[in-house]
Amino acid sequence: MTAHPRLSIGLPVYNGEEYLAESLDALLGQTFEDFELVISDNASTDGTEDICRKYAAQDSRIRYVRLRRNIGAAPNHNYVFTECRGELFKWASHDDLYARDLLRRCVEALDERPDVVLAHSDQAVIDGEGQVKVPYEYGLATASPHAPERFRSFLFEPGGDDFYGVMRADMLRRVKPHDSYHHADRTFVAEIVLHGPFHQVPELLYFRRDHPTRAERANPSKRSRCVNLDPRRAGALHPTPRLLAEYVWGFASAIQRAPLSAADRRACYRHLAAWMTSRARPGAGERVEDRAPVDPARLTVSVDDVVAGREGRRT
Repeated sequence: MTAHPRLSIGLPVYNGEEYLAESLDALLGQTFEDFELVISDNASTDGTEDICRKYAAQDSRIRYVRLRRNIGAAPNHNYVFTECRGELFKWASHDDLYARDLLRRCVEALDERPDVVLAHSDQAVIDGEGQVKVPYEYGLATASPHAPERFRSFLFEPGGDDFYGVMRADMLRRVKPHDSYHHADRTFVAEIVLHGPFHQVPELLYFRRDHPTRAERANPSKRSRCVNLDPRRAGALHPTPRLLAEYVWGFASAIQRAPLSAADRRACYRHLAAWMTSRARPGAGERVEDRAPVDPARLTVSVDDVVAGREGRRT
């Protein structure tokens, strides 16, 4: 591994032994190889540590860090980013899968378009066995050169897992770190979209795994999800109304911080006000897994082709 890899991948994990090895194989078998993989283990109590140490011993691109206590998912995501050195950065989930060309295609898009701040690809949701449940088309206007239009689309159109795209690290350092209120990931990406356009690679290269132990499934209530994001959210000081109010304020403060002209800032505030009055609309704010899928016949990549195996691993 070079002293300064082009790309850093941050993988925060807690008790991920069930799918971790499969995900690591998919990342380490990428056709783009100039990356470091930093794993931040949030004091796991299962076999996660053994898996991580085994893989780190086999591939010099892996750096394994084990935290002494569980600090929560959101602080762990923020922490792993601070440990990374690449000019590009990507968060990876311990249970997702990746086609072999995902990183290469995203890095190429960023190299070709200096104005683009984040690149990702089309995606499908897979189940615990790795079988495709539903593929999705990306319908957000995040490629628009106009910040208010990108923001409007992000507010009103469901979909996208842009949080897991490949991003420019210098841009990410200018964004407020990931918080732990309700849907904090949405306000986090909303601030990124205000910094510049995204590029969506029109190929099915990313597979998001949905299973019973996934954080959103294992923590069905707003309160439990927020406590999972940060244990400090437990207790009477963080009731659900506060978590919802922080969500709305997260969008407003993102607009306030973003590098926008006065006219664009006003337009974004108008879109936010319209969004706030639309929350009674059926399906408002639904996650990508709940949207209507595209025709499965349009799949161009088999999940069997995703896990790249060990042949590309370096020591």
